[in-house]
Order: sequence, then C-alpha cells, then structure tokens
Amino acid sequence: MYRLWLIFAQTATVLLAIFFVVSTLRPDLLSWKPRGEIVTVREVAPAVISERPDSYAKAAEIAMPSVVNIFTSKEIKEPAHPLLNDPMFRRFFGDQSESRPKRTSSLGSGVIVSSNGYILTNHHVVETADEVEVALIDGRKTKARLIGSDPETDLAVLKISLKDLPAITFGQSQQVKVGDVVLAVGNPFAVGQSVTMGIVGALSRSRVGINTFEDFIQTDAAINPGNSGGALTDTAGNLIGINTAIYSRSGGSLGIGFAIPIHTAKQIMEQIIQSGGVIRGWLGVSMQDMTEELAESFNLDNPSGALIASILKDGPADKAGIKPGDILIAIEDKPLKNSSEMLNYVAALPPGKVVTVTVIRNKQEKSFPVQVGVRPKQK
Repeated sequence: MYRLWLIFAQTATVLLAIFFVVSTLRPDLLSWKPRGEIVTVREVAPAVISERPDSYAKAAEIAMPSVVNIFTSKEIKEPAHPLLNDPMFRRFFGDQSESRPKRTSSLGSGVIVSSNGYILTNHHVVETADEVEVALIDGRKTKARLIGSDPETDLAVLKISLKDLPAITFGQSQQVKVGDVVLAVGNPFAVGQSVTMGIVGALSRSRVGINTFEDFIQTDAAINPGNSGGALTDTAGNLIGINTAIYSRSGGSLGIGFAIPIHTAKQIMEQIIQSGGVIRGWLGVSMQDMTEELAESFNLDNPSGALIASILKDGPADKAGIKPGDILIAIEDKPLKNSSEMLNYVAALPPGKVVTVTVIRNKQEKSFPVQVGVRPKQK
C-alpha cells in the first residue's frame, strides 16, 4: 500500500511540474484555455489605394511643392523704460534713455507661380518687412526681393533666385461653383506646411471690409494665421485662389475664409511685374449703396445703383457735369447694382478712355461722357 501511495505522489508531482512549465511557456497547448482565433483580413493593394475617389493625396502632392513659407523681419526701436529718465538714475549711470533697436518677425505663405522665381503672396505678409526669407518644402532657403505690392487688393509679388523651381498650374477660378471641393495649403501657426479641405461656400463676396477691391471666394477649408498668401486649389491641384483672410472672433478658423480668385490675382501680378504697381481707372466720386429707404426718398421703384455722395473738385466726374445726389446706374450701358460693382468696374477701365456714365437726376436718366482718370495711390 505504501509503495502505491509513493508512486501516486511522485506521478502527481511530475504532472504538476509539467503543467506549470506548459502553462508558462505554451499556454495555447492547454485544452482548458481557449485558443486565439485566427483572423483572416483582406488588404487592398497599394496601387488601388492611390486611385481612391475620396482621396485628395494626388492634388496635395502636386500643389505642396509650389507653396512656400515666408519669414519676415523688421527692426523697430523699443522705447526705454521710464525709470531710465529719472534724474537720480542718470546721475549715477549716465543717460541711457535712448531707444534700443529690436527685431520683430512674422510669418506667412506664398505660391511659386513661375519657374523663373516669381512668388505671389499677400501685401499684409510683407508690407512692413525689412527682410524676407523664403523656405521651400525641399529644405532650400533664400532671401526674396519685393517686386511690388498692391494694398487695395492685398497682393504682393516676390522674386527669388533658385533653380528647378516647382511652379504651380493656374486653374479656372471663373468656373468655380458653390459646393466644389477645395484644398488650402499653407503654414498655419508655424507648425509646418499643412493641407486642409473644404468646399466653396460662396462666390463674389464683397463689402467684407478687408480690402478696397473685393471679389472673394468664400470657403470653409481651415485657414489660420500663417496661411495668408498660401494656395487655394481645386481637387486636381490647380491654383484657383490666394488665401487672404478669415472671419474669426478668436483668431482661429471658424469655417469662413476668403481667397482672392486667381484670375484677379493674375491681372494684378502682371501689372506689378511690368510696372512695379497697379494703375486703375478713377471717376473722382465717393458712392454709397442705394437702399429701399433711399430709393423711397428719391421716389424710385428700384433701389439699384449707387448714390453719389460727394465729388472731388476738378476730378473726371466734376468736369463732366455729374453732381452729388445723382444716382449712378450704368457705365457704357452696363447696369451696375451697387457701389462695389461700380468701384470694380471703374478700376478696370483704362485711364484716358472716354466712357458714357448714366445717372438718374430728378427722376430722369441723363448720360455724361467722362474721361477716366488715374486712381491715386492709396497709403
């Protein structure tokens, strides 16, 4: 009996030892522990991924090399601390009340528009800069030269001297429709080049109060500080606008951004490159939109056109006989709805050209030949 008990005890000890070893090293071999289920997955081929209809990777790949980061710096004089003007302080330490120079920096974005080095950006990105540096996505950096700028449309042209520059392709901004998908490329908050996606929310946005001449593409693609001057592209990577501003109460994107259509930017850019500035037509009047209240006070049925509030003495309109209180309704028989349309239309007229301006005076239409003048430079 003792021998049987000894055999049983030894056998049990060996089995327990085997159990602990197997449970530690190969727990999947134990019948009581559920084995891990083998899962079979289906993975798409890499070539198929690049052809996904909901991906904008190809457009981003095309546009991103053409968008640059712009770093500007300016030297300012920092006022001395008021304590330095104290007579007792100056008695012991001398006169140290002179202001000291200090450099400030800011950032923005730009778009390479030609292989010979021209870059399109916003005027407000470079307007106060002493030095402008451009950084490409491939790591190259260089100083940039300001060719010219136009504060009234907030556009500026820079030039750099580098080889093998990836110029972007211009799209057809006049064919853009509300609801089109667009991409915004830039350097927001200096985190590095980024791409955001949205749709076109509205076209021909004006009277926003940002620029003198406004004809914006509105988009909900995220545009933040640092994106100014960057590219707004279509889903093929073609440039359709220059990101300019956002509507925001906090400083960040709230889903309303504005871009200058590239067909407008191209015209301004070409003038800046050719002459260093922009020459616009001018009538020498200040206007305000006609409202229903104003139309009623003038006994008019249609509140369209622009009320001439004042006229510059000896200006083109004054010489033609137009008077304050006239309601300007058309130029060259083209009806114009409001003062913004009037301003943009007149600005596009070549100075020196004689145009027919139609106004309403005392409920009667009258036409005046006006020789278009040159719009004064705005500071």
